[in-house]
Amino acid sequence: MSAASSLLSEEQFLCSICLDVFTDPVAIPCGHNFCKKCITQHWDISVKCQCPMCKKLFNTRPELHVNTLISEMAAQSRKSAQMKASSCPDQRCAKPGEVPCDVCTGTKLKALKSCLVCLVSYCETHLELHQRMTGLKRHKLIDPVEDLEGRMCKKHDRPLELFCKTDQMCVCQFCTESDHKLHQFVPLKEGYEGKKAELGKTEAEIQQKIQERRLKIQEIKHSVELSKEDADREIADSVRVFTALMQSVERGQAELIETIQEKQKTTEKQAEGFIKELEQEISELMKRTAEVEQLSRTEDHLHLLQSFPSLNTPPHTKDWTEVSVHHSSYEGTVRRAVAQLEETLRKEMEKLLEVELKRVQQYAVDVTLDPDTAYPTLILSDDGRQLNHGDVKKNLPDNLERFSPCVNVLGKQSFSSGRFYYEVQVKGKTDWDLGVARGSINRKGIITLSPKDGYWIVVLRNGNEYKANPDPPVLLSVKTKPQKVGVFVDYEEGLVSFYDVDAAALIYSFTGCTFTEKLYPFFGPGLNDGGKNSAPLIISPVNHTD
Repeated sequence: MSAASSLLSEEQFLCSICLDVFTDPVAIPCGHNFCKKCITQHWDISVKCQCPMCKKLFNTRPELHVNTLISEMAAQSRKSAQMKASSCPDQRCAKPGEVPCDVCTGTKLKALKSCLVCLVSYCETHLELHQRMTGLKRHKLIDPVEDLEGRMCKKHDRPLELFCKTDQMCVCQFCTESDHKLHQFVPLKEGYEGKKAELGKTEAEIQQKIQERRLKIQEIKHSVELSKEDADREIADSVRVFTALMQSVERGQAELIETIQEKQKTTEKQAEGFIKELEQEISELMKRTAEVEQLSRTEDHLHLLQSFPSLNTPPHTKDWTEVSVHHSSYEGTVRRAVAQLEETLRKEMEKLLEVELKRVQQYAVDVTLDPDTAYPTLILSDDGRQLNHGDVKKNLPDNLERFSPCVNVLGKQSFSSGRFYYEVQVKGKTDWDLGVARGSINRKGIITLSPKDGYWIVVLRNGNEYKANPDPPVLLSVKTKPQKVGVFVDYEEGLVSFYDVDAAALIYSFTGCTFTEKLYPFFGPGLNDGGKNSAPLIISPVNHTD
């Protein structure tokens, strides 16, 4: 048998369907040989019963019998190939994690390539036919992979050779004539290149997202660093202020106690002098009393008469009727000490407000007026930085953004995060509104200027009446009439603060606000009032002082 098999080439023991050495070879009436399983499956899915090689048609499916002789010769050929592979020192057994050769029996050698047509992985020895035979050279070889069964159509048991663009899936040739009939198909390579291009785009998008998130991480870290700097600065300021206050309290307390104690010492010293003087007089009087008592008991008539003149006259003493110890008064002492403490606190508050104003000025932004929101009687400068009320109503389109009939206007710029600050000159005015407003505010008809309606503002009325507009409004007390007002907003903190810039004083702060949409600077110059309120509101450049 060995001699017989050696006379035949290895190609003669290959099934033309699976392209592997015969397994249970059978001969059909035309004389061609196939693996029993291969020809059976071929006829199961084929419409006609014919030979895959010569295309001879059979009216009835031939009865199949295993050809014992060819089977034994194929087994011998397989055994010979295995022995040849095992004797090759350059090949090695497949280790865990490596793809084994599907042809090797017994000890599996490491696969060198996988065939996408045969759906079989081959070691170097079994790969030889693909490198030598003209028909097999056209097969697509790739680096070895394990899941070759996944490359077979589960319905037709044929290689997945096409990509259905309609259903976005890989199909075999038979699928194009059945489930995917009339669909659009491209070769796997073309589908691969298209999807690879999409993957490249997806990868680029993912890389961009990664980069964006890395930048966001840097931004967050930077924000944390800035927050820490602010926290450290606030802690240092608080330590300085409270240390000064505690020192002032301790100093004031010590001075108060010392003053009270000095007054008490003066009172005690005066009382001690009076008591000493009274005790001396008592001593003198007691001495005279003893002398008088002794003289009154004498029986010597001459002695009594001679001594009487000197003893009958009382010793010289002080009139104590109007004399009293001065009782020190401490009324107002504590009050004056507390007033001094209040003065110290006021000075420290002034220093803090100066520092605070300088800090918020760092967030100065460029603000200009939006003419599309201005009521038609308002006069805006060409640069969008000055505003006053005129007597003539211009013919302007009544768009949704425009205030009517309220004489107000918004800034062009909007803010939906972070901090921003701007300053407005209000010198010479008797009436004005300043602050920020939500973008969704009602701008038509009667407007309620309150936070619940989207307005956070401070107003001046009648030349000297300052109000903030919470519900209900708060009447404000200012030491000096502001000539320039600074407006500061911390969006995330929910803070809106108003400053008297020249006096470096806080006018009012809205705290605990909740902002969920864009905020716009809000301006109201008030009515002209016959020229009494003709001075303009002027958006001023921020002077960053040292």
